[in-house]
Amino acid sequence: MALIPSQVLRAAILLSYFSILCHYKALDMPAHQTYGGSWKFLTFIDLVIQAVFFGLCVLIDVSSLLTKGADSREQERQLKKLIGLRDWMMAVLAFPVGAFVVFTFWMLYLYDRELVYPKLLDNFIPQWLNHGMHTTVLPFIIIEMRTTHHSYPRRSCGLAAVCCFGVGYILWTCWVHQVTGVWVYPVLERIAPLARVAFFSAMTAVICVMYVLGEILNSYIWDQTPTVKVKGE
Repeated sequence: MALIPSQVLRAAILLSYFSILCHYKALDMPAHQTYGGSWKFLTFIDLVIQAVFFGLCVLIDVSSLLTKGADSREQERQLKKLIGLRDWMMAVLAFPVGAFVVFTFWMLYLYDRELVYPKLLDNFIPQWLNHGMHTTVLPFIIIEMRTTHHSYPRRSCGLAAVCCFGVGYILWTCWVHQVTGVWVYPVLERIAPLARVAFFSAMTAVICVMYVLGEILNSYIWDQTPTVKVKGE
């Protein structure tokens, strides 16, 4: 890891996400032409999150180089704000959403790919792009976690933010179904309404688990003891 500067790694990862997004948007898929377009899919939303996150990381790297040696409290204050935003994005969005996408996609794919990624999609999406969307996301974010220490928010606040994201996406999925009459993912078509509620609840619990795992992994890498802050501390 030390052989390649972290700034170069982040820039390379950012460029790879730009490439994946450009190739994905260029696909001539019927689903892209329907209500919600690509934004119906959590995979695409996650790609945008990762691209924005690594774009912010690169911006911080460039800003740090430009302000290095400068004696400006205002510049330092602005840089600290960017770093705080970067750490929040890592904790609440980049790691839990990225890990959730990789985990749930391959779990369902190995069980029955027709539930999440019908074989028909092989005619539109090449294998390298599929892995770019559903595999490399996790190692990329772990590389970032390994090269840079990130400060996590209070666990209760972090979990609340992750739950808001998860519930927001579930409501968006239900709205798309309300408008089009079609569920975004085939697995939702095959289960009863009560089972969908259980499925959505389980998925929300999983993304919360991913948040906690990210916090523990970050603490382990940087040799810190994870603590749960309670009200009044």
